[in-house]
Amino acid sequence: MSFTPGYGETPVPDDELDALLPEAHRLFEDPITKAAVYDFEQAIQDQTAEELLTSVLYGRLTIADLLSDFFIRDLHRRLYGDVWTWAGVFRRRELNIGVAPEQISVELRASIGTIRYRWEHVRDWTPHQLGIAAHAEVVRIHPFADGNGRSSRLLADLVFAAAQDSETPELYDWRIDKRRYIDLLREYDRHRDPRELAAFIDTRPFG
Repeated sequence: MSFTPGYGETPVPDDELDALLPEAHRLFEDPITKAAVYDFEQAIQDQTAEELLTSVLYGRLTIADLLSDFFIRDLHRRLYGDVWTWAGVFRRRELNIGVAPEQISVELRASIGTIRYRWEHVRDWTPHQLGIAAHAEVVRIHPFADGNGRSSRLLADLVFAAAQDSETPELYDWRIDKRRYIDLLREYDRHRDPRELAAFIDTRPFG
């Protein structure tokens, strides 16, 4: 991630600090900066990604395991549970993106279940498209207060790796044009077809 000038020194706002776990708060020097928290989160994500991808490669995590609302909540909790009170908790506030809070649980279970059923019974998507479908659907629903992008990108990588049935799978290359990426996510919201977004996102070798 490239920060805008001055980002590293930007303190975390007070309203966000209220959601920081006390044990996490003690890890940082005051004033707590956004960059310091980001670096800590990134270290957790790198370790979590390595552990989960290893589980996928050894067959301990399958498509059926990954494409479930339970796993999506657990993944979010793994990534943010050492830092924030909202880790793994569906958001309770209305936003200008995502579905209404009271619809999150049912919508997430139904939409991810539909993606899993389609993969198991229709097979009209490639592994590349399947992972992007899972990612785009979580972004569309926006189930958590924060961290939806990172957690859903990791979910996409895990699903993509599991669907390839290979000892040396490819992962997505998330170094992308963010403006075009957001435009394609908005397009997905309208037609729920992941193919154009999948064609835009390239891949890289695992490892």
